[in-house]
Amino acid sequence: QVHLVESGGGAVQSGGSLRLSCAVSGNTGSSDCMGWFRQGSDGKREGVGTIDSNGRISYVDSVKGRFTISLRRAENTVYLQMNNLEPEGTAMYYCAADAGAPPPISDYDLLAPVRYNSWGQGTQVTVS
Repeated sequence: QVHLVESGGGAVQSGGSLRLSCAVSGNTGSSDCMGWFRQGSDGKREGVGTIDSNGRISYVDSVKGRFTISLRRAENTVYLQMNNLEPEGTAMYYCAADAGAPPPISDYDLLAPVRYNSWGQGTQVTVS
């Protein structure tokens, strides 16, 4: 079982930056994909940025050029650097892992919440 703990959320003004961290522990494997997801007031959960075991990275179009995901296996930590934040980015942000899932076949697959089976408790980001 994989245990994920997010931190780094907060309230920022439009144009500001935050860095989210996700501490990973438990039965992780080198083939796991990791990702950041968010759920806003509409209740829909979407993939923000994901990375697979080969370092292949995918982002949702709305954050490309502003957000950067990184994985430091030696630290067992996944980061999401968020720059130039917009009010539309207000959401609960979740870290997730797809332990034991088949390799992703596309960027769409990599960003799909349904492939991930381990989730953190979330960290709130509010942009005003």
